[in-house]
Amino acid sequence: MTGQHAHEKAKDAGDFVVVIPARFDASRLPGKPLRPLAGEPLVLHVARRALDAGAREVWVATDDDRVASALEGAGVRVAMTSRDHASGTDRLAECATRAGWSDGTVVVNLQGDEPFAPATGIRRVASLLVASGADMATLCAPVEDIETLFDPNAVKVVADQAGDALYFSRAPLPWPRDAFQADRTRLPPGGHWRRHIGIYAYRCGFLKRFAALPPGRLEQVESLEQLRALEAGYRIAVADTPAPFPPGVDTPDDLARAEARLSGQG
Repeated sequence: MTGQHAHEKAKDAGDFVVVIPARFDASRLPGKPLRPLAGEPLVLHVARRALDAGAREVWVATDDDRVASALEGAGVRVAMTSRDHASGTDRLAECATRAGWSDGTVVVNLQGDEPFAPATGIRRVASLLVASGADMATLCAPVEDIETLFDPNAVKVVADQAGDALYFSRAPLPWPRDAFQADRTRLPPGGHWRRHIGIYAYRCGFLKRFAALPPGRLEQVESLEQLRALEAGYRIAVADTPAPFPPGVDTPDDLARAEARLSGQG
């Protein structure tokens, strides 16, 4: 990604913590954290990924005692958080308060449906935050086919020359005017398109400020929480992931694909 190395003089992620938000009643996959994957709860697979990344502490922020019970002996800590949170970020902010971290603590937000998140990617987003000095950091990957570019569930990110995010959108951005006037069935050359990967890092102090901000206008239009930070004038550093992030688990079909992947059939 153009400019990403301006942010990344340091490769060492240093000292960081990981929080995994795990709401029990996901709308498309009820009871998602405890859905079995290779005979073990989904959330346990995610927790192991965070541990493999070398985090100082790994916490699961949940709203259900059953999730806490499933993680006993896993080497992670559990924060019992409110059932009323509107987003995972709100859940993280409550976890941070309960954990008592200092404002300067680097916190990585790893989604609870990412059983294949690479350890190198988790470390990269932490090191990117530190090296960039931005308020937030996140990752992306090249868009490799036209279907992804036009898929509203695949969020696109556009960054400036220094590697800071200019905008996130469900739309195909940037729009190649001349190429698409001729043909919209193929991805034009140039490598201009990046798909956003929903992993974030922030300092604990900013996490709390961010969660306290009112929803932004653009956030509500696109249903993308990270736009709240951009609209309020905060910096989000973006870099290509060093390793692939396979699709997360959001539906029963996703769970079946994850099972096949673990069994070597996917």
